Amino acid sequence: MTTTHEVAERPISGPSEPDATPGRPAPHPAAPRAGHTAQHAASAEPAAEAARTTRVRPARGSGRGTAPAQRPVRTVDTDAVGSATALLDAYPAGDARFFASPTRTLLTHGVRAEVPHDARPLPERVAATLAEQAGAGDQAPLVVGAVPFDHTAPAALAVPDAVQWAPPLAQDPLIALPAAAPEAAGWSVRPVPEPAAYGAAVAAAVARMRRGEFSKVVLARTLELTSPDDLDLPAMVQRLARRDPRGYTFAVPAGAGRTLLGASPELLVSRRGGQLVANPLAGSTPRSADLAEDVRRAAALLESEKDLHEHAVVVDAVRAALAPYCASLHVPERPTLVRTAAMWHLSTTVTGELAERDGRAASALELACTLHPTPAVCGTPTDLAREVIGDLEPFDRGLYTGMVGWEDASGDGEWVVTIRCAEAERRTLRLYAGAGVVAASTPEAETAETGAKFQTFLHAVGVDQ
Repeated sequence: MTTTHEVAERPISGPSEPDATPGRPAPHPAAPRAGHTAQHAASAEPAAEAARTTRVRPARGSGRGTAPAQRPVRTVDTDAVGSATALLDAYPAGDARFFASPTRTLLTHGVRAEVPHDARPLPERVAATLAEQAGAGDQAPLVVGAVPFDHTAPAALAVPDAVQWAPPLAQDPLIALPAAAPEAAGWSVRPVPEPAAYGAAVAAAVARMRRGEFSKVVLARTLELTSPDDLDLPAMVQRLARRDPRGYTFAVPAGAGRTLLGASPELLVSRRGGQLVANPLAGSTPRSADLAEDVRRAAALLESEKDLHEHAVVVDAVRAALAPYCASLHVPERPTLVRTAAMWHLSTTVTGELAERDGRAASALELACTLHPTPAVCGTPTDLAREVIGDLEPFDRGLYTGMVGWEDASGDGEWVVTIRCAEAERRTLRLYAGAGVVAASTPEAETAETGAKFQTFLHAVGVDQ
């Protein structure tokens, strides 16, 4: 029997010590046991974790060290139907940041401070920014945003002015209501590179792997969509979230009038207290509208030698990266399956207990930076795979295949892999999709896989391709 679990069944971290701070989400329950089937998903749903809350940050002080007056925290009934979808409905684009995971929904407004770009490691810069805000009177500072594929490039991370939490979208009955269908926009679509050129890049990479130069590379391609009208980003986020409410939906500013939005299936890492969870995905196949064919594809993926090898490479890298930070680490021997509306993916849920170094455990972002980029989005060996990507991809990935998420001052947080996404700017969308290329890959199969992955976003904008 094919063993599956929903994306929602992954244990995800949340803000630390939620009972100690008004308006913080309550602890999530224990993770479901490995081997749960999809039909058990409903019974494995976590209980409602949080009130819908609004934290209005204190007014800025007149100078360093000045403690501004505190404003009260407003808490709304934890059992209120519609509290999660209310945050989804309230997303206005602009400087707002929206992030929904299988255990919570987050909406922020405004910018209190931006994480600087300098020579310090990113986790150190984030920790310093959060400490500064705590020192200025913020009782629960939070960083939200995105980190690029290139770790030397500037990150788009900020401490917001106002923060609202709610339970997960999947628990909200109102999420079942369909989003409004996209209006006919008259999109023009330009692939970069053309499918034939992408296939040639895959063939070139395969030839090098068969010569023994490297083991795997992830090659991506893009679609540039242009509309005659300005983009309706809140409507796109609605369609993304309502199509896959058990996954990770996000929309965050990407700098210079751009917005990064998408619906990722993949948790890079989360931390809650001394516990970590990572959920690498690698090895994929498109879903089918025909139930029998869909089941056949899922079963075939679990037995695919090529995909199992690709997945094992990623899991081994995750194990090696996390082990030095852990007192214990559990890695299942075989992958299971997760499904989105468009794809089946091989999945392994890695859990661990963090070890303390010099009296502290690694933060969620430290763990994420240790993992990033995994072979699932880059390849192996990492440095050589980066070079191959630079040689064969005719565009800058930017935030694509980076990570998006949040972290609090305790070091708790969750970071997901930035895939199934697009960058939006006025009337233009750039969609991204990639495929893991190994020695057994074919140009036709990888081109088809990237085409299937584009469907998540194409559905959100009403493009039939």
